Amino acid sequence: MISLELINYSLKNLWKSRGRSFLTILSIFVGITTIFIFVSFGWGLYDYTNSFTTGSSVDKVVIQSKGITAPGLDTTFKLTDKDINAIEKTAGVYEASGAYLKAVQVTQKDKLVYTFMISYDPSSPIIMQLYDINVEEGRFLRPGEKNSVMLGYNYLLSDKIFKEPYVLGDRIDIDGRNLKIIGFLGAVGNPQDDSQIYITNAFAEDIYGKDNISYGMIVARVDINDIKETITRIEKNLRKERNLKVGQEDFYVQSFEDLIASFQTALSVIIAFVVLIAFISIIVSAVNTANTMVTSVLERIKEIGIMKSVGATNSEIFKIFLFESAFLGFVAGVLGILLGWLVSYTAGVILKSLGWGFLSPHFSIVLFAGCVAFATLTGAVSGAWPAWQATKIKPVEALRYE
Repeated sequence: MISLELINYSLKNLWKSRGRSFLTILSIFVGITTIFIFVSFGWGLYDYTNSFTTGSSVDKVVIQSKGITAPGLDTTFKLTDKDINAIEKTAGVYEASGAYLKAVQVTQKDKLVYTFMISYDPSSPIIMQLYDINVEEGRFLRPGEKNSVMLGYNYLLSDKIFKEPYVLGDRIDIDGRNLKIIGFLGAVGNPQDDSQIYITNAFAEDIYGKDNISYGMIVARVDINDIKETITRIEKNLRKERNLKVGQEDFYVQSFEDLIASFQTALSVIIAFVVLIAFISIIVSAVNTANTMVTSVLERIKEIGIMKSVGATNSEIFKIFLFESAFLGFVAGVLGILLGWLVSYTAGVILKSLGWGFLSPHFSIVLFAGCVAFATLTGAVSGAWPAWQATKIKPVEALRYE
């Protein structure tokens, strides 16, 4: 442990060369701020995705096209009732339901916007359960209900989608049809999801004609203890139904957890890349800190010689310079997390106000303490070699040093 006397001595020396100390702190501070911001938002996204895997979606599998277009918009691929029947006959499947997806025009007075209309079967609402969506106001659609719609949360807000918000019982103009609003869904935190429109499958077939549309996705509720084997059996039955050989599948079957895992993998790669850039900044900072400490040692060779002459040990000399470099890192870490928190918090509030509520940063004691500890360790490691070099200085040579 370093004594209070040596700590006081080190702090006085850092203050004496405060200009150089400030630049050293600044170089580490930038890297720590960057790491804090991206890790907090990345952690927040992990929290968001993990919330789905702990709800009503854990026993669901999703069947979609392998195409690159949005589900339901690829005219070369169709999922039909025959596919649903094949899925429902699969061992381990309790029920299956399809959802149509159409791009539609929504009009209010002179303003027109484009969004997606999603349909589902209210008698088997596993599509809605998949995303764990609740009703904010009103009610869910009833089986076979027509000329009625549910709207996403943002239709409740003024100047969000339209200048004037909608209320229960209002009529809304969708693709030239005047439909009654029977419910609003709770906020998802994504502008696209919160601006979507929901109708029944029966109404979608009535509007567009059953032969002219196909399911954008099929969701099946399966035995949670046998998901992987059930997926294999679903794939086999769909290949048979669609007359496809192994490897020729124009569809894919994934559990919801697999979908989330795929998203998290991509997220991890992006965050890792950004943090890597921040680490490069930290390495540059470490080199700068080492250079600062080397300069400090050279400037204080006579002081080191005097301290050794009056009894200072090599370990005490080592501790002095190691403490100074670690302290610079500690200060940079504290300032870095303060600015990082301020930026992350402010950005989170702004994103939420814009409808991107799922992009919320995660703050925890682990993140705060980890960033400070990392910055302190960076400073200490950077100063270790100059500190060791200081211990090798001989008192006689130091006192004659010019």
